[in-house]
Amino acid sequence: MRIRDIEIGPARPTIIAGPCLAESMGLCEDVAGQLQEICRRLDVHYIFKASYDKANRTSAGTARGAGMDAGLDILRSIGQKFGLPTTTDVHLPDQAEVAAQVVDLLQVPAFLCRQSDLLEACAQTGKPINVKKGQSLAPWDTKNIVEKLKGYGAAGIMLTERGTTFGYNALVVDMPGLEVMRSFGVPVCFDATHSAQRPGAAGGSSGGNRDAIPAIARAAAAVGVDAMFLEVHPDPANALSDKETQWPLAQAEALLTEVLQFWNRSLDALPK
Repeated sequence: MRIRDIEIGPARPTIIAGPCLAESMGLCEDVAGQLQEICRRLDVHYIFKASYDKANRTSAGTARGAGMDAGLDILRSIGQKFGLPTTTDVHLPDQAEVAAQVVDLLQVPAFLCRQSDLLEACAQTGKPINVKKGQSLAPWDTKNIVEKLKGYGAAGIMLTERGTTFGYNALVVDMPGLEVMRSFGVPVCFDATHSAQRPGAAGGSSGGNRDAIPAIARAAAAVGVDAMFLEVHPDPANALSDKETQWPLAQAEALLTEVLQFWNRSLDALPK
């Protein structure tokens, strides 16, 4: 799958990263600029991610963002200023075409991965699509998502693993499931930060275990994936969303350097 000049595949790792929410232009510029430099030093592809709206909220009192227009203006500016491909999530079919005018990769949230109207609307934009596997789905169930999108004429398809429901307020990651998903002939991404969540565990918001992120990221890299997704923030404790699992920007290079040691060793074992 190609996103502008980036080929998503085993030849060169791709990092998809940015703050959970496009809180402000300044925040997004800070994160995009620093991550771009880190990825240059590490010789990996980089795609900037931020959400203009967090529609899947635990409670009505949690932050959603400044709205689609303001959020997309930030993403447009980041793409132009830094020359980066960008991605964001869409939640309704009528948002797909609007977002596609700005970003290079459309993301379908895990809770919506089986919504046929949304998948079709995304495919009709002509932009590649990254679908996060629903927390209740088995890895082999994602084959139906791939076949749907192919039937809708999608320009490119990627699947993302972000954890599987394991009882109440808990997620686990089925590492062999990454290979199952990859067997369907599409690139597979691992979402290391959302996989460390504890959905709804903080009462009015999701909790999580940030300390688990390095271990599961190393494990996914060792199994072999085509991309790694991380939400990164300079001050996670004061982030407007996902504060328990956003990775500190100051520690991003150390984490990626560590993960790449496992990732690079796995490349020769992956089917080409």
